[in-house]
Amino acid sequence: MPADRLLNTVLQYYQDVHDGPKTDQIIGATTHLLTHLSNPLNLGVLTSQLLAAPAIWHRQDGPRTAMRIIGIYHTAAVRVHEMETEERDKHLPTPALPLLQQREGGGGGLRCDEWTRAVVKGADDRSRRWQHLLVLTGVLMGMEGSDRRALSRGLRNTLEQAVVTAANLALEHNVEDGLLAAASIVTALNFAFPLLSDHYKTQINCSALLPMTIWAITGEEGFCDGEFLKAVARDTAVNAAHALHWPANAPSSQLLQDMDKQPLMANMGPLSKLAGFAVEHAHDTAAVLHAQDALVVFTQRVLDNWQKTALSSVDPSFEDTYLTPETRQRTWPMLWQTLRKLLFGAVAVLQTMVSRSLLDPKMLAHGMGPSIAAKSLHILRNLSFISSRQGNSSFQVYTFSYLTSIDVLTRDPVVCDGFLRELRPADVAPIPMTHLQRTLDLFYLNIAEHLPLTLSVDSCENLIVKPAMTYLSHDGPMSPSMIELFESAHSAILSVLSCPQHSPLTIKLTPFYIVKLFESFPHQISPRQFRVAFKTVMEIVSPPFPIAAMEPQLSETLLEMLRSSLPTASTAPLPPTPDTLSRNGEAAEDEAPLSAQSALVMTLIDSLPFLPLPLVEEWLAITAQAMNEIADPRLRTPVRDRFWDVLVNGEMDVERSTIGVAWWGTKGGRELVLFGAQGEAPAMPMMSGALLSDGDKSSRL
Repeated sequence: MPADRLLNTVLQYYQDVHDGPKTDQIIGATTHLLTHLSNPLNLGVLTSQLLAAPAIWHRQDGPRTAMRIIGIYHTAAVRVHEMETEERDKHLPTPALPLLQQREGGGGGLRCDEWTRAVVKGADDRSRRWQHLLVLTGVLMGMEGSDRRALSRGLRNTLEQAVVTAANLALEHNVEDGLLAAASIVTALNFAFPLLSDHYKTQINCSALLPMTIWAITGEEGFCDGEFLKAVARDTAVNAAHALHWPANAPSSQLLQDMDKQPLMANMGPLSKLAGFAVEHAHDTAAVLHAQDALVVFTQRVLDNWQKTALSSVDPSFEDTYLTPETRQRTWPMLWQTLRKLLFGAVAVLQTMVSRSLLDPKMLAHGMGPSIAAKSLHILRNLSFISSRQGNSSFQVYTFSYLTSIDVLTRDPVVCDGFLRELRPADVAPIPMTHLQRTLDLFYLNIAEHLPLTLSVDSCENLIVKPAMTYLSHDGPMSPSMIELFESAHSAILSVLSCPQHSPLTIKLTPFYIVKLFESFPHQISPRQFRVAFKTVMEIVSPPFPIAAMEPQLSETLLEMLRSSLPTASTAPLPPTPDTLSRNGEAAEDEAPLSAQSALVMTLIDSLPFLPLPLVEEWLAITAQAMNEIADPRLRTPVRDRFWDVLVNGEMDVERSTIGVAWWGTKGGRELVLFGAQGEAPAMPMMSGALLSDGDKSSRL
């Protein structure tokens, strides 16, 4: 059909509402006309009529309609550029006839610049600014996307300016234009944004754009306020084998697939970057604070809805047991793909909020910084059931948001105290039974570990020590998640003990903690973790910490407790532990085989640099004797290497090193370490301080 007749037919079809297949035919015909019409006036008329056509806009399906309009002009622009390139490659001269006299039909005849101007003129007062934005975006993508660079520099700048102007005017009238307009604006800017220069990007009204992008991420066009989890909960049941079954043909499974196909969900990465840019460049600080509040509300709803699903109780270590094969292989991975996308999108936006809170004077005034940081941590806590699985938190954006928020939070003791009191684990049960609650407790303990320097003694005892002791007292089976909680509880208590201002609490707590430490080893914590914990406590109770002056006997008491455990310690080699296997290529002594006995001797050696001076010589001899009591040479060798390492590598200060040199060279240390108690005869008398006759003296070299 000739182009002029097809144009008249399409314009007639625009005026009525049609079914889906017919509408698709109209869209296809429109794309064909945009590609082949060579009269600029007809191109302008076609665009003007399209933007007001009931046939196109009757569906009111948000981003899908926006994508259709963008797609029409993107496809047409690409084809126009291809035809111009083909003509240029053929070295055919461009027809010299006036544009109005050029023929209409296949092949067109307009150059890219001429075609672009003609199309843009069709975005007139008969349509809304947000509709203009869709046309401009499609043209910009088609002409300049994928490094095509089809337009002249001046026209490209004009087109970019037109995109920004249309976007800002559309943002001003967003309320009266409704949700369709809002979804269309975000969709268009999401595609146009990478093609805009920095100069034009900064001209966008980010204060108005920010709440719209947050709505696009969290609302019905994005993650639906977490409502999809309610559907998952309804479709999940327990089968006869007491396993959770969520069938692949359930409505909620189809809902997740439909969500993933939505335009904004399919482009969540670019959308989160657009929202982050809006956070950084919004002139109105209140808009940023409102956006953070919206994320807090959204993530809290997601957490609440997840808590209501039976799937939230499944420990990752036992998925094979508690999930049916169909659930584990089909619906479960699909759900976590959606949840990971939610986590990455929310954290990407949060990171820009955290960054801005460090620089914006209005966000730093009146002590607002710690409160903003507390909200950021609430967001991360609400999403911790996602971030705690499969290394989902091991990306730089998450780490920055998490650690920076903690750092800012510690500036205000009142906010720190209030934050922990709000999230403190309940005391109703010794150990939470659900995996989700244990995940939240782990997040709590990991944060609490960073806060003792800011908190008072009473707050540390009530908000850190008591919740941590709940897990240290656990004597049930240790799943990987429980081991992680157990380690976090140890770290939290050690952080409290390490604070000099908490010395009264340290004195009261240390004996009880050491008892728990011995009870935990080697079944609940690894040799490396035991050594680190004991070494830390020894350092805390030794000079120059004030507790060494208050309780001077405490360090030796702890060493005696360690020494008394040696006779009953197992001499069988311990199996490799997960934390050791994951430490690729670190210290050789951690990779060498250890028994419980040799690990305790290693711990004695680790403690030597912190002993009070009067105890150093005595405990050097005791440690060497304990080392010689390790019967297996394969286990004794790494212990001896560690002993030698402590003596020569500078871990001891000058005074202790001097004592060590004297003990090694003139008081029997060399013989005791190298030859043992049954080696050269002078070793034991010299160690015990006995006087020897001249004939019994031997070389100390």
